[in-house]
Amino acid sequence: MAGLGAGTPSGDRLLIVQRASGSEPLVLSFSGGKDSVLALAALRRGHAFRVTRLLTTVTREYRRIAMHGVRETLLDRQAEALGLPLDKVYLTAQGGQDEYEDRMRERLLGYEAQGIGRVAFGDLFLEDIRVYRERQLALVGMQGEFPLWGQETRRLALDFIDQGFEAVVVCVDTEQLAAEFAGRPFDRSFLSDLPLEVDPAGERGEFHTFVHAGPLFSAPVGFTGGDRVRREGRFEYYDLRPHPDPTDPRSG
Repeated sequence: MAGLGAGTPSGDRLLIVQRASGSEPLVLSFSGGKDSVLALAALRRGHAFRVTRLLTTVTREYRRIAMHGVRETLLDRQAEALGLPLDKVYLTAQGGQDEYEDRMRERLLGYEAQGIGRVAFGDLFLEDIRVYRERQLALVGMQGEFPLWGQETRRLALDFIDQGFEAVVVCVDTEQLAAEFAGRPFDRSFLSDLPLEVDPAGERGEFHTFVHAGPLFSAPVGFTGGDRVRREGRFEYYDLRPHPDPTDPRSG
C-alpha cells in the first residue's frame, strides 16, 4: 500500500509528496482502528486530497478514545508514527448527542476558517451514518469524503491483513459477538472464526480495533495486553498498556 512510512522506497515517498503538493487539504476523522487507517492509505494513494490533520473524540474523564476505549497515550503515539498532527475533541463520559454536536461544530468551524472544506471518514456502507455526517458538515459549509464507501467488507478486511497492517481487537459488543474475541489479533484466524452474521469489518459496531503497525507507520506502537473490563453490561474492553516511555509522564 503506497504511503509515507516504513518499507516505502524513498523515491516513492518523494513522488507521493509531489502529488500531494497541489491537492485539496482535508481532515480525517480518526478512531485509531483499521477503517480509519485504510481510509488514510486510500487518500494517500490518490492525489485529489491531502490529509493535513487527524481528528479524534476522547472521553475526558478516562482519557481514552471514545467507543474504542484505547488510552490517549497510545493514540498520541499512533499519530506520531503516522506522521500527522492530531486534534482531539474531549467529551464527558455522560455527555449526550447535543454535547457531541456542539463540540464538533466548534472544531469544524475552526477548520473552515483555516480554509479546510472537507472531512474524510472510514465508513463503509451504513447509509444513515453517512447522511448524518454529511448533514452535520453542511451546517458549517463543509463536505464529506468516504474513500472506502461501497467496498466489499471481507475483501477489505483481507486486504488490510495482506498489506501488512497489524491490529488488535480492543472492544466487542457482546450482544453481537462473544466476549472472547476481545484481545485477539485481527488476522485471518479471527476472520475465519467470526459467525456468519457478523460483518468482517465490524461495520455495525460488532467490534473495534487498534492498529499498531503497518506500511504507513514509521515505527510500531508498543503495548502489552492488560485487563478485561465489561462496561454497561455489554461492551467487553481489552485494555492495552503502552510500553513505558521515560519522556512521557502518562506512560504505564
